[in-house]
Amino acid sequence: MDKLWGGRFKKEISSIMLDFVASIGFDKKLVKYDIQGSIAHAKMLKKCQIIAEDEANKIINGLSNILEEINSGNLTVDDQSEDVHTWVESQLMAKIGNVAGKLHTARSRNDQITLDERLYLKEEINIIQQKLKDLMEILLMVSKKYLGIIMPGYTHLQHAQPILFSHHLLAYFFKFNRDLERLQDLFKRVDVLPLGSAALGGTSYPIDRQFVAIELNFSKVSPNSIDAVSDRDFIIEFLSDAAMIMLHLSCLSEEIILWSSNEFDFIELDDSFCTGSSIMPQKKNPDAAELIRGKTGRVYGHLMALLNVMKALPLTYNHDMQEDKEPMFDTVEVIKKSLTVMTGMISTVHIKQENMTDSLKGDFSNTTELADYLVKKGIAFREAHRIVGEIVLYCIDKKKNIEHLNLEEFKNFHSTFQDDVLSILSPADVVNSKNSYGGTSIEKVKESIKEAEKTLEYI
Repeated sequence: MDKLWGGRFKKEISSIMLDFVASIGFDKKLVKYDIQGSIAHAKMLKKCQIIAEDEANKIINGLSNILEEINSGNLTVDDQSEDVHTWVESQLMAKIGNVAGKLHTARSRNDQITLDERLYLKEEINIIQQKLKDLMEILLMVSKKYLGIIMPGYTHLQHAQPILFSHHLLAYFFKFNRDLERLQDLFKRVDVLPLGSAALGGTSYPIDRQFVAIELNFSKVSPNSIDAVSDRDFIIEFLSDAAMIMLHLSCLSEEIILWSSNEFDFIELDDSFCTGSSIMPQKKNPDAAELIRGKTGRVYGHLMALLNVMKALPLTYNHDMQEDKEPMFDTVEVIKKSLTVMTGMISTVHIKQENMTDSLKGDFSNTTELADYLVKKGIAFREAHRIVGEIVLYCIDKKKNIEHLNLEEFKNFHSTFQDDVLSILSPADVVNSKNSYGGTSIEKVKESIKEAEKTLEYI
């Protein structure tokens, strides 16, 4: 197949070299966007009288036919071309003849490829945002459904303080909301038209870049042609945002894995999101959560890979930048599948309320409340901390739960203790005492749920 650049060369490219430089195997994913961009470009060439109207119409109709054939499944991209741009142009040439060669007037593959990537990423960001919203809606639904359940809150994976299960889930709601906000902000930087920058210095043709921006629904036009063709910041930023999403999905997956273990036994995952063992008949494995956790490292790797590709490139385009596509494509697919699977897992999970509450018995997670009790009686916090530490040690030695001590036992440690100490140490009392804004009391979690509902309304 003739190359777009073959005129300068005496010899055919080596088959080894052709295989090495070819990107059609993966950039064919951009074919729809390449054709959309080419149609808009042809319309602009016609409007600006750079090519004749009848020629432009032939090009536009030919491209539209190719797109229809692809969408209907009657035409697929083969792997014989160098890249997606070459394949589209060869298909157009076969349909309308040599006039197809006029399509490339006033553009380069350098501005063409970054246009394709931006069109692709704009569409995918919108899809990912919707999937994030779907997950947030499920987290909110489950938080409302199980509002009264109390569970241990953890630091260092040790019981720390009693909290509401809903409060814990809502923590992820607000993490994913930040992820959504990051994507919304990123969209502004993706939504910039590079076409018209040509190879790197712009073009001498009287083009109308604003017209193309309107045709392709871009809100801005790139102000510097060198920056436009060399920039892959928008992909790096997407990969960074994606890494944050996967970070949050991985943390939630880890908790799902722990909570569904025999040691915790806080939840049971639905059969539809688990697998079994080939040798152990009793096993019900949280494979979906484990795979999300595993794929997180894959997305991190894509981010690091592209940062390293771009870290020392001179302006403008270098063939190294061909390596930007596979990390972007794979990350998009991993993110979409992971969000979909997590939403399904959370929506079908069975919560074991009794086990969560029972795990608080004798765990001393109410002792901070006891220290705060003493502080409210006028004792300095550090002194209160010491006193309560001694009470904990006493309970461990005597094999007693702190909430089962009587008043006389408390007074043995400090005379400040009164009868009211006996009514502050149940998990429900401790939870509802945390009434500061953003706290875990029933009242504040209800407020948090309302805030989450408002957040979803404005997304």
